[in-house]
Amino acid sequence: MTPLDELCQVPFHEADAPARSRILSRLADTELFVALLAEPADDRAELRLFDLPEGRFALACDREERLAGFVGGPVAYLALPGRVLAAALAEEGRGLLVNPGHASQLMLDAGVLGWLVGALQARPGMAPDEAARRLGAPSPEAVALLAEPLAQRLGDMAGLVGRLALVAAEWQDGRQGHALILAGVDPAYQAAVAKALAELLAFLPELPGGVDIGFAEPDLPTGALVMEPPPPAPAPEPVRRDPSAPPRLR
Repeated sequence: MTPLDELCQVPFHEADAPARSRILSRLADTELFVALLAEPADDRAELRLFDLPEGRFALACDREERLAGFVGGPVAYLALPGRVLAAALAEEGRGLLVNPGHASQLMLDAGVLGWLVGALQARPGMAPDEAARRLGAPSPEAVALLAEPLAQRLGDMAGLVGRLALVAAEWQDGRQGHALILAGVDPAYQAAVAKALAELLAFLPELPGGVDIGFAEPDLPTGALVMEPPPPAPAPEPVRRDPSAPPRLR
């Protein structure tokens, strides 16, 4: 089961808006194998397009074997991130068929792909430089909306983020909303981390007052939703050769 399969416990077109948004967000970060008419030549690749009642669609899967299984044999393909493929197809007015016959089957027309591309252009709303007037526990609505997507996003950031806290915030200008307070992020990666979180938020229903992103490390209020990414997977230990084994011949 792939990460897309895990998100598609309910078929995409039957899921509610937040679930569909999370699926599209994951699709953007997934490496896809898109079918071609022939092997690329001179840095040019021609997509294999299918004429469907809804329009012309490219075919892509998140596993090479899925693509070959659907086509019925070996197939020329190009591997690229979902966001790159979505942008290219949206510009040409084409749709995208993903993982046909699997739990994560998606049929996305050019309009949906255009919306996806627009969401990926979201810029982070950064917390003001001055300290907040008040920090408090996040609202139940914010926790219900953000807890699971944030946990998934943090899983992609293992080794980049030490800790993330979701809090309610009231700023010095009187504005009230929520904030994501991050700790343990190397300054060289703060812009990239903020952009990744802004993309995540763009795929979710907007909370009243918005959600700012900050890298200061204030004292966290009681009731803050504190999350830590899983530790990076340990490097596999080198295989030790049995000293009693015969020598290897080359």
